[in-house]
Amino acid sequence: MPKSDLGTCTTPQSGPVPRPPSDAVRHTSFLVTLVLGGLTALPPLAMDMYLPALPEVTTSLRSPAAYIQLTLTACLAGMALGQLVIGPMSDKWGRRRPLLIGMIVYVATTAVCALATSAELLIAFRLFQGLAGAAGIVIARAVVRDLYGGLEMARFFSTLMLISGVSPIIAPLIGGQILQITDWRGVFYVLTVIGALLTLAVWKWLGETLPPDKRHNGGVGEALRTMRGLLADRVFTGYMLAGGLAFSALFAYIAASPFVMQEIYGASPQTFSLLFGLNSIGLVAVGQINGRLLVGRVSLDKALGFGLVVILLASVALLLMTSGVFGEPGLIPVSAGLFVLMSAMGIALPNPNAQALMRIPHAAGSASALLGTSSFLIGAVVSPLVGIAGETTAVPMAAVQLVCGAGALGCFLWLCRPWRPRTRISS
Repeated sequence: MPKSDLGTCTTPQSGPVPRPPSDAVRHTSFLVTLVLGGLTALPPLAMDMYLPALPEVTTSLRSPAAYIQLTLTACLAGMALGQLVIGPMSDKWGRRRPLLIGMIVYVATTAVCALATSAELLIAFRLFQGLAGAAGIVIARAVVRDLYGGLEMARFFSTLMLISGVSPIIAPLIGGQILQITDWRGVFYVLTVIGALLTLAVWKWLGETLPPDKRHNGGVGEALRTMRGLLADRVFTGYMLAGGLAFSALFAYIAASPFVMQEIYGASPQTFSLLFGLNSIGLVAVGQINGRLLVGRVSLDKALGFGLVVILLASVALLLMTSGVFGEPGLIPVSAGLFVLMSAMGIALPNPNAQALMRIPHAAGSASALLGTSSFLIGAVVSPLVGIAGETTAVPMAAVQLVCGAGALGCFLWLCRPWRPRTRISS
């Protein structure tokens, strides 16, 4: 394995699990757990509440569906790039200050999105919204690394999935109901209020988790060297790419499902919201099975491999159905395939993050930034691809999911090589 300029120390794959960088594992209170869950819920809040309104936005701003989907791409790109800056900042200045600044800017830019008068302005505002919202995503993951290590960290990631998983269940439902009394701009006003409340919760209940003696005093150069060292680690990169590609299969569904379900298969906004919520319940349920039953009994690599195989098989089934191999499938079979794919995300999303962060006893902010940036950048590329053939076919969605699922499984097997003993990065 390539040696990073961070150094390595040998740790057998079956040996003791590395502990977090603090002197002792510091367990979180219930309120702090809720705050961290809220921060990890920022992407589904920003995306999913807005999804039922996408067809209306195309009409309101007089733009084609593929162009309006760029509002999703811009937000994802902003979240990806923002993490590269905010992650290292949190390693240098601590977690709390960059997080509060980012949240305040996020609230302001979300409110501005409601004032957009053209698709171009909405795309620009969504980019800035994503840049600011990256603070919550990357720092929440770094805080978990500050407080937990080993299997405890894997379990806590599954707990966060339960909390953050509630948002994609209720967000489209709320969005659909908001559209009953107002237009798509009202969705952004509600998101603004939610962001403001979460900012207040961070200020009141989330203290600093990175002690001054654990911080990095270097500037951009040191941050880049740290990231280069992380990327030089083959196994870390494998988990990063596997998780990023799995997330992109999920985002292909998020970006395309409003048009697939409503325009192609005739679901109403309320029916779409209910189906979206059902899929999210599957994701949350499997995530809890992963955290409460599998972690500690089955190796994380075996669980991850199983989840990626299920995603691949579900993608193959969806492609066969949407391409008409079995005739016109209808709403129910396609929804069933998407339910299986989404449920498998409960294993495929938390375990790569836990395995990657488990390899580093330091620089959690930089590592978290790389994990988040890879996921959101790939997702930003996927977004316009799912609508490239227009609004009359779901084949591009299924094809993108198949490519992402196969890529995730391939990166996991080729780079992580879970059947071999490991070395882990050390400071």
